[in-house]
Amino acid sequence: MPSQAAKMIAVTEYADRRLDRSAYELVFAEDFDGPALDESRWVPHYLPQWTTPDRSSARYDLHAGWLRLRIDVDQPAWRPEDGELRVSNVQTGSFSGPVGSDRGTHRHRPDLVVRSPQPIRRLFIPTGGLVEAGLRAPADPTGMLAFWLVGFEEGASDQSGEICVAELYGSRIGSGGSSVRTGLKAHGDPRLRDDMADVALPLDATDWHTYAAAWTRDTVRIYVDDRLVRVLDQGIGYPMQLMLDVFEFPPGPDRDPAAYPKFGDVAAVRGYRAR
Repeated sequence: MPSQAAKMIAVTEYADRRLDRSAYELVFAEDFDGPALDESRWVPHYLPQWTTPDRSSARYDLHAGWLRLRIDVDQPAWRPEDGELRVSNVQTGSFSGPVGSDRGTHRHRPDLVVRSPQPIRRLFIPTGGLVEAGLRAPADPTGMLAFWLVGFEEGASDQSGEICVAELYGSRIGSGGSSVRTGLKAHGDPRLRDDMADVALPLDATDWHTYAAAWTRDTVRIYVDDRLVRVLDQGIGYPMQLMLDVFEFPPGPDRDPAAYPKFGDVAAVRGYRAR
């Protein structure tokens, strides 16, 4: 789920360090160039085990070479207990226990129980390497476009950490510069500590930019347009699923149809393993 707090940092120390892909082998490539979303790569739902299919189902448009994740005026909230939060998401796996169980991917709240059991789908579940995606977000103060890796949790419920590659809040981006929230969240993994930061960058995130994370058991490196912007001194070595999503945080239940659809755009998703 979206971050609630983060420190603010400026990029200085790593400004001249660039992403070197020569140490990696490409294993997952999505250019969204087919006639339909490839469900051998994507589950078009947001954490469907914790809610019902009508609430978790993604709404989207496929264009030549990119995907628009969309929230429509008639889209229901993801989970009534979470208020008016709405989301359209695609992810590279699914896992849950039976109805009423507390087992499932990304159990980020202690009150979550399985409502819609999911088959185990390991479409792209890396344990380390490099992931990247092109993102373009609107400057909408009620929205956020995000790119995450979250612990799959099939092996153990404490394998729950999250690598936040990028959270692009519409209220913090624009032509004068953009703040990109990035880092790591423990989500109940006792081996990790939360370490999130808003990174101020001289770019307009309403245009296309590439966001990437390279990680091992010991470290995470975050890149924007191939430039290193953060190094974290902790890492994750268990299976994780990739998630891309657009969120809406409306102030209340009343909705102006003229303000919809909300959206966020995704292109050129890549996954690599270390050589």
